[in-house]
Amino acid sequence: MGEQPCPAPASPPGQDGGPGASPVPPVHPRDKWSKKMDFLLSVVGFAVDLGNVWRFPYICYQNGGGAFLIPYTLMAVFGGVPLFYMELALGQFHRTGAIPIWRRICPIFKGIGFAICIIGLYVSFYYNTIIAWALYYFYSSFSGTLPWASCDNPWNTPNCTNYFGRSNVTWTNSSRSPAEEFYTGGCGTTCPLPERPRAGPAAPEPLPGRRRKVLEIQKSGGLYDVGGIRWQLLLCLFLIFTIVYFSLWKGVKTSGKVVWVTATLPYLVLLILLVRGATLPGAWRGVLFYLRPDWGKLLSTAVWVDAAAQIFFSLGPGFGVLLALASYNHFHNNCYRDALVTSAVNCLTSFLSGFVIFTVLGYMAEMRDVEVEDVARDKGLPPPAPVSRPAQPCSAQGSVCPPGLGVPEHLEVLGLGMEGSEVLWGIPPRLCQSSRGKGKANPPPLLGPSLLFITYPEAIANMVGSTFFAIIFFLMMIMLGLDSTFGGLEAVITAVMDEYPQVLAKRRELFVLGLITVCFLGSLSTLTYGGAYVVKLLEEFGAGCSILAVVLLETIAVSWFYGESFSLLRSTWKSAGTARVLGLTHPRGCGGLRGRRAAPGEAVMGSSIAPGSGPPRCSHLTQRRLCPPAGIQRFSHDVKAMLGFAPGLFWKVCWAAISPALLAFIVVSSLLEQPPLVLFSYQYPAWSTSVGHLVGASSFICIPVYMVYKLVWTPGSLKQRLAVCVRPEKTARDVQAEALRMSPVP
Repeated sequence: MGEQPCPAPASPPGQDGGPGASPVPPVHPRDKWSKKMDFLLSVVGFAVDLGNVWRFPYICYQNGGGAFLIPYTLMAVFGGVPLFYMELALGQFHRTGAIPIWRRICPIFKGIGFAICIIGLYVSFYYNTIIAWALYYFYSSFSGTLPWASCDNPWNTPNCTNYFGRSNVTWTNSSRSPAEEFYTGGCGTTCPLPERPRAGPAAPEPLPGRRRKVLEIQKSGGLYDVGGIRWQLLLCLFLIFTIVYFSLWKGVKTSGKVVWVTATLPYLVLLILLVRGATLPGAWRGVLFYLRPDWGKLLSTAVWVDAAAQIFFSLGPGFGVLLALASYNHFHNNCYRDALVTSAVNCLTSFLSGFVIFTVLGYMAEMRDVEVEDVARDKGLPPPAPVSRPAQPCSAQGSVCPPGLGVPEHLEVLGLGMEGSEVLWGIPPRLCQSSRGKGKANPPPLLGPSLLFITYPEAIANMVGSTFFAIIFFLMMIMLGLDSTFGGLEAVITAVMDEYPQVLAKRRELFVLGLITVCFLGSLSTLTYGGAYVVKLLEEFGAGCSILAVVLLETIAVSWFYGESFSLLRSTWKSAGTARVLGLTHPRGCGGLRGRRAAPGEAVMGSSIAPGSGPPRCSHLTQRRLCPPAGIQRFSHDVKAMLGFAPGLFWKVCWAAISPALLAFIVVSSLLEQPPLVLFSYQYPAWSTSVGHLVGASSFICIPVYMVYKLVWTPGSLKQRLAVCVRPEKTARDVQAEALRMSPVP
């Protein structure tokens, strides 16, 4: 008896274009990059940020010097670059933002897009404040003598000690350099915060001469009383957001031109600083210190965790930025080559920055007549003031440590004084260095914000032409920060505008203005005298584990649940005993049809292969366990339709298994211990930690909440609901394309 084809499943009202369907809303033409270089510079500008300048040199030294390049390279090859490639391909193929893209992949995971947008907002609340600090320094650099070059300023204290160009200078634990007093103040960690009740009066006025020039954090009593807003930083932040608005308000047409300056100028400055640093006395000592290999470090698990965390956060998959930027590409753009080139540029920039940093540290060691390690670790600074908390020493194997253990509190702004607490700058929370010392006070760890705002400015202040080098250094910091801000906010803009095109398509300028206003208002708390406490709270909980978990779910969703391509005829049903060609997983092995050819007129999902040719035969049909998941197969077919060649087995294995395993490894490592937050000898109250957990959960909770919402509001039995929720939806663009280019299935 001949086979009777089953009818295709009924489309929701208004989706199949049949009688009674609602009119298809107009599809607005999508912007495209004016030039290929606009896109490449935008991606490089997002990936190369402040973390490349100081974070990679730090962990490279901390984790074995030149030996660290081995785990770093392996983690990049098997983890970071595959996810980088996957996001670029997803964005370019579907040409939409982080929220609506899930309608085309697997609608039940749409909450991932909302979570990405919320994380982007949290990051913008504090990250731009860091750029405002750099702008404050940039403005202060326009003077004949840099304000942090001497101890003759009104904010300096008797502890201020300038050792450059002087002999027989005694450096004690109470000594402070002029650069440190300009940034943090004269008393440093030896100046405790006033004792504060839960609801007490305002903090007492600081003693004369102890005013901090930049932060003035001594005017705050902690999170109970953050104090007023610093109007100087408010003006700096307003200028930063003004630049951001006029760079993004017209879309890629304007941002693609701005990145020609913001993405290239840092490389020019890095080369200038590298040449200048290489000519300084003692520079070679810093380079040897940077690259000296310690092969024994490779046996430590913490080293491999640091390598994986650095590459994932440096390249930035999961923030929705790569999806957004690639969505403005031409369909047949070679995003595979783009992924390899931009990833290589990012990694090489990190490596180059190490020479820029450590040549200067070698020079400072020469001037102080000490070892480079003493300069790198800021050994002259005292250990932190005692804090009431359980003793949790680091293990010899480099286990998880509480923040502030052996770290001077003034180096913990943003958690940058400890290893592994920064997010956009390249680190997940709470992964700290290994052994801190034996039988004596733990020396402070390397650098942190002291590199950006104390150590490097101090070295510049004592160079010939200090004003020029200070100006270009802080200009470079501003450019690096702005590029990351452009990418982060563009991800939010693209995701929301693509989700609501009927409302926002012709109102981009107003929407961007509203978004910038929200970010500016959300940043006001970080501009107060106690703003550093708020910054650290947001930095610690706003992203970190939540973004890693989002990337993990995104990778799983694409690998195992990726839906059908919409460049095909609609799916059909085959008779009993054959595979159902739906937007779900094929039940019969690799490629879904166990290598058989499709019948004439049959549409094969996830592929742009002509009807009748069927999907490619799996080369591992006799070893089913080696076949990639069906989602990866469909995704590979879409990539082939776009590039002309399918991803190789290496990429499929990384997407399906290796990259998710590395992400899960980092998440588990960072959640093993939840130490109390401490900053400037101020221990965060318990309620603030609870608030931080709520902040972190507020983004990730979007994923399960949307899953429940989708299942509840979808009619039918539970099995039918699941089938509908994982089947990709047609959009207005797909319906129009089908009506214009495709003939019906007989």
